[in-house]
Amino acid sequence: MNFRIKPFASLSLTVLALSGCANLMPPAQVPMVVAPAWQAPLPHQGTVSSLSNWWQQQGDPLLVELIEAAQAASPSVAQAVSRIATTRANQATANAALIPNLSAQASASRGVSQPDVPVATSSQAGVQAAWELDLIGANRAVSRAAQAQVEGSQAQWHDARVLVAAEVANTYYSFASCTRQLGVAERDAASRLETARLTAISAQAGFVAPSVAAQARASAAEANSRLTQQTRLCELDVKALVALTAVPEPDLRQKLALAQVKQGQLATFAVASLPVQVVSQRPDVFAAERDVVLASAQVGSAKAQQWPRLSLNGSIGNLRVRSGASTSEVSTWSFGPLALSLPLFDGGQRAANVQAAYAAYQSAVVTYQAKVRQAVREVEEAMLTLRSVQTRQGDAEVSTKGYAEALAATQQRFDQGLASLMELEDARRSALAAESSVLTLALERQQAWVALYRAVGGGFEPDNLSTPTQTPALARTHTAL
Repeated sequence: MNFRIKPFASLSLTVLALSGCANLMPPAQVPMVVAPAWQAPLPHQGTVSSLSNWWQQQGDPLLVELIEAAQAASPSVAQAVSRIATTRANQATANAALIPNLSAQASASRGVSQPDVPVATSSQAGVQAAWELDLIGANRAVSRAAQAQVEGSQAQWHDARVLVAAEVANTYYSFASCTRQLGVAERDAASRLETARLTAISAQAGFVAPSVAAQARASAAEANSRLTQQTRLCELDVKALVALTAVPEPDLRQKLALAQVKQGQLATFAVASLPVQVVSQRPDVFAAERDVVLASAQVGSAKAQQWPRLSLNGSIGNLRVRSGASTSEVSTWSFGPLALSLPLFDGGQRAANVQAAYAAYQSAVVTYQAKVRQAVREVEEAMLTLRSVQTRQGDAEVSTKGYAEALAATQQRFDQGLASLMELEDARRSALAAESSVLTLALERQQAWVALYRAVGGGFEPDNLSTPTQTPALARTHTAL
């Protein structure tokens, strides 16, 4: 048995004296400074839906399938899952320091000490315990930091899934828009080629000048070049989807050929009227807030290293000795030593660690506040884009209809010899630009809704953090989608 009674009184006084120094951390909660209201108009269009299953509500099974595939193949999502596993392991280590550490030991031996003494067999088993009494709260600070890391890594996992979903959707809608633009380019190229053919016949018959035929050939070549360029852009979108989803290209092309992508029509969702409600649901903002908690706890841990540390050891054991016909058994236990470690001189290392931890805390606070401002900016930019598209949509449709009618009339006059080729080409260019503008606006609207989806957090719920064990499928766990 091991007792040290005299130091107990002084150590007890030390505990009482140091218990008032437990609050060593700077504020872990930083005020979210945002404007009391949005400076951009809220979108109010159509039926409002929830973000929790927003992709499914688009009515496009292929889009959902591609997002699932991309999340399963995404290295960023896989890395986020790995970070969660790592932070959980760190948390288990940090929490273990708050409770006694127990270990079991067992040993056996057999032998003689003198020639005339019978062979003796001895066996011993016991349990040893070691515990650091967390007077100042150093271990508790480490535990809080580990918990903040776990929560932050979970939010980053949600953010990675949201980013992947948004990237796939934007590429998917870009391909659909590109295909429609390709159809416009094909019709334009065919029309110009037919005009060049007819003009060449007229030139051979002497009805028009050779220069007019040359101009028609140049116009057809220009249209064909534009068609080739548009084809390349569509092929690039297919290649991008293959890279994102890891779906074999022949299979993907077959799926895309059968898909019916709705032009510019997306299920809408509500945006909270208060910016603070929206920003608090951003996974990247939540992760930055957890970084502040982590940095605060690290400051407390660094400060705690400057104060005394108290540890306690103990053991319980059983010793059994058998020699010849006699057997003896002894039980042992010990309580102590109760050891106090007091830092005296370290060359300024602990003070430097505190300064470094506090600098990291200030950096985390600034980063968090910048994340909040950026989140507000992204939401308002998406809402402004939606309003702009909505305002321009009507004018673009009127413009397209008018230029199409003007082209038809000019074509008729040209066929009758009442309009020049120059007039026809101008009418074509105007009609082509107007039709292309409508398609571009439709794509811009889709991408603006996707941007708003991402900007408002993609359905992330800070109070309902999921704990993935593997990369989940979209249809099964769609909290962040």
